Amino acid sequence: MTKTQIKDLRAEAEHLFYHGYDNYMKHAFPEDELKPITCKPLTRDRYDPSHIELNDALGNYSLTLVDSLSTLAILASSSTGDSQRNKALHHFHSGVAALVEQYGDGTSGSGGQGLRARGFDLDSKVQVFETVIRGIGGLLSAHLFAVGDLPIAGYHPEKHTAEDGSIEIHWPHGFTYNGQLLRLALDLGIRLLPAFHTETGLPYPRVNLRHGIPFYSESPLHHDAENGQCGPIHQRSGEITETCTAGAGSLVLEFATLSRLTGDARFEQVAKRAFWSVWERRTSTGLVGSGIDAESGLWTSSYTGIGAGIDSFYEYAAKAYVLLSGSSSPSSHSAKELPTPAFGAGSLGSKEQQAPESYFRVWEESHAAINHHLRRGKMYIHPHYIQADVFTGAARAFWFDSLSAFFPGLLAFTGNLEEAAESHLLLTAVWSRYSALPERWSASSGNIEGGLGWWGGRPEFVESTYYLFRATEDPWYLHVGEMILRDIKRRCWTRCGWTGIQDVRSGDRSDRMESFFLGETAKYLFLLFDHDHPLNKIDAPFVFSTEGHPLIIPQSASSSGQANSQPGKQRSHQVPVTAACAVPPKKHPFSVSATAARGDVYHAANLARMHHMPTLETIESPLIEYSSDHPSISLSDIRSPSNFTYFPWTLPPELVPYNATCAKMTARPTFDITFPSHPSMILGPSNLQRVVNGILVNSISGIRLGMIQDVSVDVDGVSTKGEIYRIQAINNIAMGKDEKIFVAKDATASVVNPLDPNFTRVRDMSMLDLVVDVGPEQTCARNVTAELFDDDSGSNKATDVVYSSPAHEDDHHAVSTMITAFNSLIEHVTALIHSEPQPTDTGYLREYLPAITPTGAGAAPLPDVEEALGPDVSGQPQGGLFWQSIYVADNNCRSRLSRSIVQNHQILVIKRGGCSFSQKLQNIPTAAPSKNSLQLVIVVSYDDAEAGLPSGWLVRPLLESRQMTSSGLPRHRPIPMVMVGGGDKSFDIFKRAKALGIKRRYSIQAQGIPINDL
Repeated sequence: MTKTQIKDLRAEAEHLFYHGYDNYMKHAFPEDELKPITCKPLTRDRYDPSHIELNDALGNYSLTLVDSLSTLAILASSSTGDSQRNKALHHFHSGVAALVEQYGDGTSGSGGQGLRARGFDLDSKVQVFETVIRGIGGLLSAHLFAVGDLPIAGYHPEKHTAEDGSIEIHWPHGFTYNGQLLRLALDLGIRLLPAFHTETGLPYPRVNLRHGIPFYSESPLHHDAENGQCGPIHQRSGEITETCTAGAGSLVLEFATLSRLTGDARFEQVAKRAFWSVWERRTSTGLVGSGIDAESGLWTSSYTGIGAGIDSFYEYAAKAYVLLSGSSSPSSHSAKELPTPAFGAGSLGSKEQQAPESYFRVWEESHAAINHHLRRGKMYIHPHYIQADVFTGAARAFWFDSLSAFFPGLLAFTGNLEEAAESHLLLTAVWSRYSALPERWSASSGNIEGGLGWWGGRPEFVESTYYLFRATEDPWYLHVGEMILRDIKRRCWTRCGWTGIQDVRSGDRSDRMESFFLGETAKYLFLLFDHDHPLNKIDAPFVFSTEGHPLIIPQSASSSGQANSQPGKQRSHQVPVTAACAVPPKKHPFSVSATAARGDVYHAANLARMHHMPTLETIESPLIEYSSDHPSISLSDIRSPSNFTYFPWTLPPELVPYNATCAKMTARPTFDITFPSHPSMILGPSNLQRVVNGILVNSISGIRLGMIQDVSVDVDGVSTKGEIYRIQAINNIAMGKDEKIFVAKDATASVVNPLDPNFTRVRDMSMLDLVVDVGPEQTCARNVTAELFDDDSGSNKATDVVYSSPAHEDDHHAVSTMITAFNSLIEHVTALIHSEPQPTDTGYLREYLPAITPTGAGAAPLPDVEEALGPDVSGQPQGGLFWQSIYVADNNCRSRLSRSIVQNHQILVIKRGGCSFSQKLQNIPTAAPSKNSLQLVIVVSYDDAEAGLPSGWLVRPLLESRQMTSSGLPRHRPIPMVMVGGGDKSFDIFKRAKALGIKRRYSIQAQGIPINDL
């Protein structure tokens, strides 16, 4: 795309904005929004307060103007010359003046009274989230542009000091800016604070800008201690207390900026408190739900995804790191006293939570959980994201919504370019198919989900396109932006503005121009085509809010009131090592676009069912279809990529080479295993039982298992698992990736043939688990005798744990004779004067350590003892452990071990390193076999080379030669050995071990391929 073409597209995006803005100011201002078909204002539904789809956002405070001011400031940088001839800057100045005229200047004097209200003293019940991101965010961003903290090319405000000490900026036409927008933002923020008076820290979803929250009777705000009421009223008002996760956790950017600019710490405190209140309630999957109750703190919806209800929580986790990293943390003390205990001490959270890096760690953990549970990879034609159960991770639905289109932009923002490009490719294909992005589209059916086929002018897809172009400079994304621009002009134009599309298939339109269309959609389109815009070149920690408003914390604001505020000395945590931008792909020859040259371009087209679209020969002429009522349409608008002229999958057949190929699509093999019904069994709900970690199968009769090939784990490009299957559903109940299916051994006895190749139980010959009962860090009383000598009292003996430090190891042989001589006497005296305690599980923590057996000529089989049991289906330990006499030594390399240790201890624990495995075993003396003598040697590995392996994986130790005694003779009874990882952590567990057993690992295989979750 040439520079001239890009310049023309920038001009078209600018005209698109002005067509909407000018008509709003003409037909709708000072009301909230415009009805572009009827050319009338759109206002709150005063007759139906329950009409929250409209009333949540429309607060009766000229919403579209507030949302548009930052876009005007951005457009002002495209003009040349002084501000007198800058159309956008003139509109910005006049827009600020018009807003102040309607709502006052934010002071308590006569200037604070506007034509409509004093500040935002309005009887409007609004949603907290929408008011923060549109109202406060828009006011703050416009203020930052007005005072020069955000750049406008050619605008250098001259600041004068007034008589009262305030800073004034004189604009043309006689208006003086002295912080009116910031004071109005403060006024609006104060009116939202009552919603944060909850015990959970989660804000109520709605607040009345004049009356607060009288409809939430359970709020601590209504505690009247002076009249004897110290608790809530407990009168349910029927008011909805459920808030979405995004609504509760996506306030940090705006409120932190407001606090830093005004010195009022309350806003930053409550926003951070709400964010961490959401995060601390994440489930074991690492995911957050889409809805949460502000009073109970419980999830109200079991659905989770990346779209509606959740989206901006992840966005703000990453962006809060950037915005806050450029400034020092606020003081916990504020000149504004916090009004209730709900806001009291500790509301700022821990010191670690105050660090900007902690927000990025939330993003990193969330991203990992999303990829594990929600992302379907290349094995599903093309990567995409699904809806899942927040508690189990099991698939719940296969659609994505238009709000999910923000995610590729967030991935690009955080440096995950490959994943971002893959995700964006599918969105591009779906837009190409419908010439818009439907509210919900199913990757499973390839159709619009549940009839939700509207597009209300949402900006998320444009936003992601902008971020990806900024990260890659791939012209592909310029063409995507051109497609979006052309389709909007073709489908949404009216003489009074821009409509939404009620149905992307039929083209039916809705009579509403949402405020975010001018505040975000038009803004991102303009910035996409303005490569040299100051915001695209700024080197500062600024971010776009979820409403598209640029925000930055000026250094003057971040350091005001802070003692010893020095940049670079305020952070207590290091920047995460993964917080780095990826290198964009190299430009491809001929097309220049690396995206157009991707091998999976047609995979996205296939998943979007582009091959079901009509060809050029079957489409009616767009000129005939649109020219009659679209006077703004030109020939260039008809040549839209969505009309099958640009993207590779839309090329006419005559332009596709006869030998053209794309990368082969991979498909996951799936099959079912169905067990026959036993004649005496009736299949019912009792056959399957939901337990903590999955599903317990009480009877396998009539059970059907849906199998799918699982993703192999790659280490340094080498597959470590090979083929493996996972049960994705049991009797049509979807399973999460981390869930297990538990089947008792006797449940299969009458149904499964032990020799059935489709369902075979196989023992792992190399891996096993060591089951260890661990005592507390310190004990109040010690049985010294039991720590030093063996006790032959059978199952009732005390646990025998001895730890030998390296300095004492050489002395064991010298004192062994003395120990042997006194052994009998000490045991006899102890029996007379001390009663041995009975072993119990009280106070013991059971640990399960993965271990691996050695290989080679010196490897010996494990002892044939009763196996320990794993945890039950609720995760609780069960059964006792076989060995209770454990000796913990050092690396056993320097000298021969004492014979008494071998005779009186069943388990020997030594460290890896210092010498070979064979040398360690050679330093162990021989002893007559007995139930109390040495049974097993455990080597604790400190080798960092195994750190890159998946969790629980170890490299098998090699015993290259036959085991020898210390005198150099072949050992008649080789000593069994296993190795565990974990270093000091594992070594400490053995030092505190009270009992130990082994649990072998088994797998269920189908046709020789393991099933990993059964």
